[in-house]
Amino acid sequence: MNNIQLASPYFLILLTVIPLLGLWFFWQRKQWKASLAISRSAGFGKGQSRGHELMLVLRLLALCLLILAMARPQSVDVSSKTKTTRGIDIVMAIDVSASMLAKDLNPNRLEALKSVAADFISRRPNDRIGLVEYAGESYTKTPITSDKSIVLSTLKDIRYSNLIEGGTAIGMGLATGVNRLKDSKAESKIIILLTDGVNNAGFIDPTTASELAIEYGIKVYTIGLGTNGTALSPYAISPDGKFQYRRMQVEIDETLLKSIAEKTGGQYFRATDNDKLEAIYNEINQLEKTEIEEFKYYRYEELFRPLVLLALSLFALEMFLRLTFFKSAL
Repeated sequence: MNNIQLASPYFLILLTVIPLLGLWFFWQRKQWKASLAISRSAGFGKGQSRGHELMLVLRLLALCLLILAMARPQSVDVSSKTKTTRGIDIVMAIDVSASMLAKDLNPNRLEALKSVAADFISRRPNDRIGLVEYAGESYTKTPITSDKSIVLSTLKDIRYSNLIEGGTAIGMGLATGVNRLKDSKAESKIIILLTDGVNNAGFIDPTTASELAIEYGIKVYTIGLGTNGTALSPYAISPDGKFQYRRMQVEIDETLLKSIAEKTGGQYFRATDNDKLEAIYNEINQLEKTEIEEFKYYRYEELFRPLVLLALSLFALEMFLRLTFFKSAL
């Protein structure tokens, strides 16, 4: 984008001299007119008076242009480039056990999470993100990648499946996330581990998995998902294949989740509704900022030369008129 600026704007102060010169001209004008009135018999007249005025106007305009030229107007073309100086690799470990279909969040815990997580992913254009899902066992859904379209498409397809072993293997989900990040060269590596239950499955203890995260310099943010008290949760499947719901006690091992977060340098959050879940991801988004360095390039084009040429032209015109048409008025 081109902008006009003055490199030496203090020269504009000299423009205050121009009105003073104009006042001085009008103060002298009466004397010129009196002189012309006495000398009209010698051939002077109104034409000579107007000649004086014209030449003074030309001179004052030329002086204005020279002052503007001294202020050095410039056309500035500014362009910028950004460079990501600190990349972040993120793995989102998502609990997909049957309890994630509980309806204490709208429409249920899993769908609420997917909506908020999709927004979080879209706001991390400079980071690589991977997805891990776990229930009684864990799987890598998407290795860490910078292609957000792949991550978002995979996230959209995540759903509860009875093909996955039942239970909640928090240690397995965390260990799989660590395995995805252990060879990462990023300066910052984080896991966002979300669950709505307690560790009751899997062959990797969550404490062991958190120690692995510490060894590889991985920070873990843990989120406990579910209301306080009871929630309308699935407990059985009817003959037509639909879930049957009843109110059940919400059980989240907050002590474990807090311990994992504290040991690895992260934080623990509790999401009891959709708004709270969204606020948690917003907070994590603010805590884990990607540092971006911006470079600005300036290209200057001097614009004073045309002003100088125009001013010299006006001086030349004044001299031409003075030596030709209005020579007798001198």
